[in-house]
Amino acid sequence: MSERITRDEVIHVARLARLDLSDAEIDEFAHQMSDILDHAADIEALDVGDIEPTSHPLPMVNVLRADERRPSLDRDEVLAAAPAEQNGQFRVPPILGDEL
Repeated sequence: MSERITRDEVIHVARLARLDLSDAEIDEFAHQMSDILDHAADIEALDVGDIEPTSHPLPMVNVLRADERRPSLDRDEVLAAAPAEQNGQFRVPPILGDEL
């Protein structure tokens, strides 16, 4: 395994991301990033010419259940348990100011 990412490159990227890294973190990230690039190189070296491209590693069919009408909670009962209700809906505090 070669050291593909230098300390200077890690420092440069950290500066762009406005990260303040210690010397130990710089060394650790340089090693980790080099490991990632080595792994990517191993994958790139694989002969995948006979493998058909897929969007998922396993064959999949529609994994969603069918939409079926079935009994649900009673609206009035649920709204009665809510802290606040208005016009048949849950009333929640505003998130963008005091207007309602």
